[in-house]
Amino acid sequence: MAIVTRVITANGFDFAVDEAGEGERLALCLHGFPESRFSWRYQLPLLAQMGYRAWAPDLRGYGETEPKPAKVSAYMIDRLMDDVAALIDKSGANSVTLIGHDWGAGLAWTFAANQVRPLERLVIMNLPHPALMSAHLRRSWVQLKKSWYMFFFQLPGLPERVMTANGAQAIRNAFLGMAVDKANFTPDVLHRFAADAQRPGAIRGMINWYRAALRAQGKLAGPWPIIETPTLIIWGEEDAALGIELLEGTDTLVRDLTIERLPGVSHWVQQEAPEKVNAILKTWLRGSRPGG
Repeated sequence: MAIVTRVITANGFDFAVDEAGEGERLALCLHGFPESRFSWRYQLPLLAQMGYRAWAPDLRGYGETEPKPAKVSAYMIDRLMDDVAALIDKSGANSVTLIGHDWGAGLAWTFAANQVRPLERLVIMNLPHPALMSAHLRRSWVQLKKSWYMFFFQLPGLPERVMTANGAQAIRNAFLGMAVDKANFTPDVLHRFAADAQRPGAIRGMINWYRAALRAQGKLAGPWPIIETPTLIIWGEEDAALGIELLEGTDTLVRDLTIERLPGVSHWVQQEAPEKVNAILKTWLRGSRPGG
């Protein structure tokens, strides 16, 4: 199934969106850091084959989406949720499945919990519920050490220079250093992500997600409403940034929860193990538990 790129104007932004398929059932895929819409290249054709109109936008501050606000306040979670709502509204879809990885999953968790728009299904990849992430950052020295970069990103200016130095080598290293199976992270793929991060204003916008999140830490502890949307978590167990223990307690926050763990797969789960991820997606979205 062919992937085409469209520009969709919503909430004051021109979102660059990769699209596959058509129809009134939207599968909206939200990428993480330091990725872009390109990270869903293996999932969009599958979703289209399943009857979805699959969209993967460059999120606010990323890639080819414009403008890229400079102020940290532009990346507060309420404004990011407004982007997702505006894209859903613009699609005209009558049902929505929201799929997120990493930061995109954090946004998806929050969007679903706040019931900003009705959702048919929620799919989360390698990012715990924000309440659990917040609790571990407050109480767990192990997770604090793994999350050191979040605090480094609070510095003004320096993180941008470090991440884009030498042709954004740090961006390339983030994928190669964490991936267990590096086969899908070819030089062309790494160049794509590095080039996206070097677009004017991009790396500042990307890092501003972290700056805004830390400023809102006090709100993340809750209380959080129970998520009623059927939810699937796919988790690569060899995640160097996020421990598997962060999933403990998710069942108290989600009414209808399925967790599928992939041994030997890193944080970059949907890119590193697309065949396994797609098989789980295909079975779960059709209404039965994969049983992995």
